[in-house]
Amino acid sequence: MSKTDQIRILYETPDWLAINKPAGLVVHSDGRSDEPALTDWILENYPETKDVGEPITLSSGKIINRPGIVHRLDRETSGVMLIAKTKESHAYLKRQFKEKMMEKEYHCFVWGVFADDKREGSIDFKIGRNKRDFRRFAVEKAARGELREARTEYEVLKNNKEFSFVRVMPKTGRTHQIRVHFQAISHPLVCDKLYAPKKPCALGFGRVALHAFAIKFRKVDGSILRIRAPYPPDFSGALETVRFDSGQLV
Repeated sequence: MSKTDQIRILYETPDWLAINKPAGLVVHSDGRSDEPALTDWILENYPETKDVGEPITLSSGKIINRPGIVHRLDRETSGVMLIAKTKESHAYLKRQFKEKMMEKEYHCFVWGVFADDKREGSIDFKIGRNKRDFRRFAVEKAARGELREARTEYEVLKNNKEFSFVRVMPKTGRTHQIRVHFQAISHPLVCDKLYAPKKPCALGFGRVALHAFAIKFRKVDGSILRIRAPYPPDFSGALETVRFDSGQLV
């Protein structure tokens, strides 16, 4: 089964829809490969979105169309995403992101146990490009160029002697923000080969242990809607592992 066949619709209206994106699926083409992307699935199932969205221009000058895309998730991140069907809904949803009216909730597994007084809190390090690796981002002194404000709130839900299961509420939307912030406080995400290359994958993960669990926003009629994305099998399996492992659980 291809990655696009694993996409599940969570909620749909005439103007937009919410999907559960599988891990391993890119949102849009990078202009260098022909691998399937979420935008291919969107065009196949919603051809009317062809001119909806904002194209990007790569450094090579190639223009990449992003039909229906309001926001994005990294390739390895699973979970809820919103897709606009019309230009009006695209502008409406984008405005809520810009004005920080969207409330996003991620769940992740990280290495290590948090001290009692650090079981919930906020990480506020500014983020910029890594000085030594163009693929990575970094916080403050390890970064180069423009530093951008970034804030990540979190709450530890469970832990054992090696891992913590964490609820994360990013208040800004910087690239790799959650991964960078938790690496900066010495709790990198499990199986993050980019930000924790010396640590082995664990808990059955073969990808970054990060899932976009829920998104909450205001519909056009003014009502508030919260959409949740069920866990994929690797998350469900890891939760069972942590729940029944030795050590204190939360």
